[in-house]
Amino acid sequence: MLKKFSIGLGLLFTLLLTGNTQAQELKIGFVNPQAILNRMPEMKAVQQRLKNFADRKSLEIQQKEVEFQNAVNVYEQKKDVISATAKEKEEEELQKMSEALNEATRKAQQDIQDKQNELLGPLQSQIGSAINAVAETQGLSYVLNITTSNGERIILYASQTYAAQYDITDAVMVQLGI
Repeated sequence: MLKKFSIGLGLLFTLLLTGNTQAQELKIGFVNPQAILNRMPEMKAVQQRLKNFADRKSLEIQQKEVEFQNAVNVYEQKKDVISATAKEKEEEELQKMSEALNEATRKAQQDIQDKQNELLGPLQSQIGSAINAVAETQGLSYVLNITTSNGERIILYASQTYAAQYDITDAVMVQLGI
């Protein structure tokens, strides 16, 4: 019994040492893809195209708002002199126009988001490929994103030594030729 216990304890000790050795080999890098994206030369053209697209959508919504407001003004002017049935019919039409305006606004916002994804997708793909190349070159097991999509920092602390060694943002920019 004591021999089995010694063998089991020895095996457990060996596994712990092996696991500890593997943990020491784990290298985690981090990157700020938003900073890279902002420095890409193609980004100015993407931003301009997105702005132009958003401006067109905004103009479309403004025109629909003006049409709706004109219809409301016409209704307000005649509501006291029309029959209850006509008033009800006009109010239903205004309600439909309001719902259509809300739907058009929602769709315009979705269209802008889709256009942004379409325009940024290739750039993000390039960044992803460059991150993979740098991570493989540096022998990293994982690469973490430093920030969220709205710019908030995810990695709140990394020692200066670790940051200097494992922040691969600049290396990724070099890989992309930025």
